[in-house]
Amino acid sequence: MPLRGVIFDLDGTLGDTLPVCYAAFREVLQPHLRRDFTDAEIHVLFGPTEEGIFRRLMPDDWEAGLRAYLAAYERLHARLERKIVGVESVLQELSRQHFPAAVVTGKGPESTRISLRALGLAEYFDVVEAGSPYGPVKPEAIRRILDRWRLSPDQVAYVGDSAYDVRAARRAGVLAVAAAWAPAAPMEALRAAQPDELFEQVSDFGEWLAGRLAAEAR
Repeated sequence: MPLRGVIFDLDGTLGDTLPVCYAAFREVLQPHLRRDFTDAEIHVLFGPTEEGIFRRLMPDDWEAGLRAYLAAYERLHARLERKIVGVESVLQELSRQHFPAAVVTGKGPESTRISLRALGLAEYFDVVEAGSPYGPVKPEAIRRILDRWRLSPDQVAYVGDSAYDVRAARRAGVLAVAAAWAPAAPMEALRAAQPDELFEQVSDFGEWLAGRLAAEAR
């Protein structure tokens, strides 16, 4: 069946923003907890939003920790984020054809707004679903968008850069598209998750999507 809507993850999919996340967490957590954090140690904390992470690691001062994180995140974004070439062109084509596009991310609402604004992509999405401080909720968020768009799962794709994104798409019943185009994309894990489609280049994804859009137009 032709696609009639596309939902995107954010970090590692729409922009190479994970380095910003790691640096901002490190800036706040290291002096407070008095220990160093590697990127990998920070990455395993992901699942809940930043609020959830700070509630867990800084329970007596989580609000101050979250404020400091968001300030650092916004400040570091301009220096550390790297736009992914071709992503905006894909979104422009979706917009030109009045094709609905949305974001489902595990990030909190404030960091999501910061990133979409900094990447210059906010205008392309009619729905943005942020995460939960209590843990991963992507399948539920995808289903809410399906309801809003009044589309069936087989008419929508979810595009993400992690094995969890593939599993979330499966649980929601939508097409699972693996985005392996960011420098740190976990290729082996993505392949092992057996997505419906896997793309190492945005240009290849764009060509595939153009074919699905053309099928819908027919």
